[in-house]
Amino acid sequence: MSRAYSAIRPGATALTWATSPRNDVHMVQALLLSIGQLFDKRIVAVFAKSMLVTLAIFAALGAGLWFGIEYLVATYFSASQSIASLAAATAVLIALLGAWLLFRIVAIAVIGVFADEVVHAVEAKHYPERFAAARDVSFARSAAMGLRSAGRALLVNLALSPLYLILLVTGVGTAIAFFIVNSWLLGRDLGDMVAVRHMPAQDLQRWRASTRLPRFATGAAGTGLFFIPFANLIAPIVGAAMATHMFHRRNAK
Repeated sequence: MSRAYSAIRPGATALTWATSPRNDVHMVQALLLSIGQLFDKRIVAVFAKSMLVTLAIFAALGAGLWFGIEYLVATYFSASQSIASLAAATAVLIALLGAWLLFRIVAIAVIGVFADEVVHAVEAKHYPERFAAARDVSFARSAAMGLRSAGRALLVNLALSPLYLILLVTGVGTAIAFFIVNSWLLGRDLGDMVAVRHMPAQDLQRWRASTRLPRFATGAAGTGLFFIPFANLIAPIVGAAMATHMFHRRNAK
């Protein structure tokens, strides 16, 4: 057993940590602590970097979509330049309708790359002993986790898109299903970002199985922020910070 893992609670298992009544996490407190640290210079630096990378990705995707559609319409349909430009603008407009999901996917992928810095900042301020005991996560592993998170969100939502369309007739069913699915996905990804620093890989699966509800609650809080204009910009960082508080407060003695 690693030093980081045993430092959380010597002699305990992931299951007993998760099920102990003394380890109940107060979501509101975790949220307030996360928001209160937003102006920490380390958090601000992560926000600036993640926003720049996210905007660059969106700019590249938008430019690629515009010129790609314009070229295809002009080349394969022998359309005039004005018609090709109109088709490109229409495609970009349609893409904007799905911007919420796209932003969530890109933002989580990007914050996955920088998540370790958010976790570092929160642990250094609130949980210094555990910060000292934590294992380092390489940039390559952080990037891989972020990309897997983005791919999982894209594939799951695409697979469930027929259900979303069917539930449109209910008026609210699509929004509820979308919220539940993405809360589950986000909670899983944010929890993993913290857990990998404090337990061996072989214990992650058991930890996930025993912490479904608190991780879903964290994901729900983060997903809710994605629905609020401007708050959606800080949602990935607040979510990562909340996941850190949830992990340590649940695992406290």
